Amino acid sequence: MTARPAIVVAATPTSNGDLHVGHMAGPYLAGDVYSRYLAATGRPVVYTTVTDDSQTYVPLTAHRSGRTPAELAATSTEQIRRTLTAMGLSMEGLPPIDDRYRATVLEFFSALHAAGRFRLRTVRLPYAQRSGTYLYDGLMTGTCPDCLETSSGGVCENCGHPNNYDELLEPRYNLDPTDPVTYREATILVLPAEEYRERLTAYYKEREGRWRPHAMQLVRELLDRPLPEIPITIPGTWGIKAPFPEVQGQILYPWVEAMPAVIYSTWWSAARRGQTTEAVDEHWRAEHGAELVYFHGFDNVYHWGLLDLVMLMAHGDRYITPLGNVVNEFYDLGGAKFSTSKNHLIWSVDLLSEVPRDLVRFYLSLTAPEFQRTNFDLDELRAVTARRLVEPWNRLAAALPSPGSGPLAVSEAGRRRAAATAERFRLCYALDGFSPARAAETLATRLERLAAAAGDTAPGDLLAEVRVLLANAAPILVDVAARASAAGADLRIGGEQPTAIRPFPLPPLPSPDSDAVPDAVPDADSAAGRRIAAGNTATGA
Repeated sequence: MTARPAIVVAATPTSNGDLHVGHMAGPYLAGDVYSRYLAATGRPVVYTTVTDDSQTYVPLTAHRSGRTPAELAATSTEQIRRTLTAMGLSMEGLPPIDDRYRATVLEFFSALHAAGRFRLRTVRLPYAQRSGTYLYDGLMTGTCPDCLETSSGGVCENCGHPNNYDELLEPRYNLDPTDPVTYREATILVLPAEEYRERLTAYYKEREGRWRPHAMQLVRELLDRPLPEIPITIPGTWGIKAPFPEVQGQILYPWVEAMPAVIYSTWWSAARRGQTTEAVDEHWRAEHGAELVYFHGFDNVYHWGLLDLVMLMAHGDRYITPLGNVVNEFYDLGGAKFSTSKNHLIWSVDLLSEVPRDLVRFYLSLTAPEFQRTNFDLDELRAVTARRLVEPWNRLAAALPSPGSGPLAVSEAGRRRAAATAERFRLCYALDGFSPARAAETLATRLERLAAAAGDTAPGDLLAEVRVLLANAAPILVDVAARASAAGADLRIGGEQPTAIRPFPLPPLPSPDSDAVPDAVPDADSAAGRRIAAGNTATGA
């Protein structure tokens, strides 16, 4: 039987800057860990994302930095691509925002327009008088009408509720706070989410157990009130021009673009692996039954959890819908949220230049903000990884039988212990309770037990348990796993525990004070890059 394919999508990064450690500890590393685990079990996986160039934050940041939006988007895309590679994410890269991309986006919405899914609405929009600019999303700041915290337009980062059109209180124009803001009417196209209430309610009820509590609470809050009319077009200048005659001169609303964007990036990524299809949306067709999982932050629950879901549902039964949304909270630095605008951050590539990649991935997984805000601390990273990972790992590596000898017998008790370890990891990686933090904690506790008991454990039993530990650590510790795989270690996950095992080396881990690992950025098309992406040589994604 052919294994069910999986499509894993990390939230589309806005191309107005690089990715900092807060970004990486959120959707990007978690999505990679999940993708690698699926691949190691033999599942075909496409892990993908694409830059969100049409967001208003691109021209806003470009204006502040004295560049054109196109220049900023190009520079930021290259920075993001470099960072994703440096962290060892098992993506094929970032697809280009080219004519094929724009055609995919337009085809997606033109089909809905032709099917009569949109409605014309005249709405009130904030308007900067002197500049003659309609305000939405990052172009404005004000007060959230739900939680009364400072918010941009579109959605509140704090409480997650949308604030479309004239709902944001006391709006100010971000490019010129002295420019008086009034309101003007504009006729736009919308997609009424309320028309999909029945299907949405059934969807959330079926998948409620896979959502983390805070995110599901927000979903319930959204369902307890009239669902929003999602803007499809907006009177703006930066973005893809809307092709619909009744709203001439408008652009597609930036947030709705993400749905066809990741359909396109899935096609592009799959083609890079030899899975070429003529139709860009082929992998997302419902008849293929792919497992679809989103990874994003709490501030994007409305977008990835409702808005984009309505986009798919509006196409009838043509497309799959996500099996689950894995939602993270904010990662703090020194007790305050990572902030690019306030320069309160650590860039991911800078951290990777100071600390070996496996150790960074372990610590970010261990401290990931899965259910509540957590804090990053560089001194703690060095102390924790040295004490809980590197020291016991290297003691265990030194205690293993030397490679090159014949197979060693594994007792029934040894097989039971190896199977128990595999099951603990399975529970950490399974979608219903997916938790890189528990996987990292399981790795640390099992590692300490094995290192302490190595001298009193039969060699074959020890190797059997170490093999399971290494295979299940591989989604996190990509570099040491790649070296072990190259040396002959079997890193496949699943199946019966062996009755005999051939000795293999456990490569040592570098100390937290080592320089960045020189092979930390293998070419994605190289053999080493493929091993790192898949977690083993036998079962690539």
